[in-house]
Amino acid sequence: MSRSTLRTALGLSRGVSWPGALVLILALLGVWELYVDLGGADPLILPAPHAVAQSLFEDRGLLWSNFLVTAEEVVLGILVAAVAALALASAMHFFITVRRASWPVLIASQTIPIPMLAPVLVLWLGFGILPKLVVIALVSFFSIVVTTLAGFAAVDPDLIKLMRTFDMPRRRVFWSVELPSALPGVFTGTKIAVIVAVIGAVFAEQAGANSGLGYLFEQSIPQLLTARAYAAVVVLSLFAIALFALLTLAERLTVPWAYQPIGDPSR
Repeated sequence: MSRSTLRTALGLSRGVSWPGALVLILALLGVWELYVDLGGADPLILPAPHAVAQSLFEDRGLLWSNFLVTAEEVVLGILVAAVAALALASAMHFFITVRRASWPVLIASQTIPIPMLAPVLVLWLGFGILPKLVVIALVSFFSIVVTTLAGFAAVDPDLIKLMRTFDMPRRRVFWSVELPSALPGVFTGTKIAVIVAVIGAVFAEQAGANSGLGYLFEQSIPQLLTARAYAAVVVLSLFAIALFALLTLAERLTVPWAYQPIGDPSR
């Protein structure tokens, strides 16, 4: 992998200043530390950054074992959502009747409060991984469908007409032209889904589980182990950022033409 590819995938060539971001993060942590140390908040309610860092080290084994559970749920849930969303978006693209019938249901699915739905799914499907996958897929599904449909709509109509002048079957046009053109939309929706998927996993685990970072967070708060609870949040955030970066890299390698500037002769 070339250095330029890695830089583009991580956003270094798109106006992102990682040194600047690091300075900003350190500044925010410094303000947080001073606020707690100067008595602005009870450390049992808002632990200082150094206490959270200490918990990350001392509880690393506990955090790691629970992280593996949540990571499996998130990755599998996003895969389920991506496959289902791509299938539905393709059907909506092909059939106007499916599109008109599906839109109200899709919108309605995003109005359901997850904290209310998760306990019902646990009672229905049990305490295993299945209800967690349903919750994660539900919160991840909508963004992938919307961006994939936008990708299909953005296909150059002149290119489709050209393919049809060569008597290319409709199915062949889809696989050769429309689907590749929609792939950037699939990746965009999936990157959005990654951010909300970890939130869905926490709600699902809090509704009924015996492991996972959401479960660990829920158990730590009543025990006044707030530093451990915040450490679980940090691990979740870093995991979401890592998934986002990996998806960006996969997009850069899979659809490199989407990263070429408009007007580039090599596009």
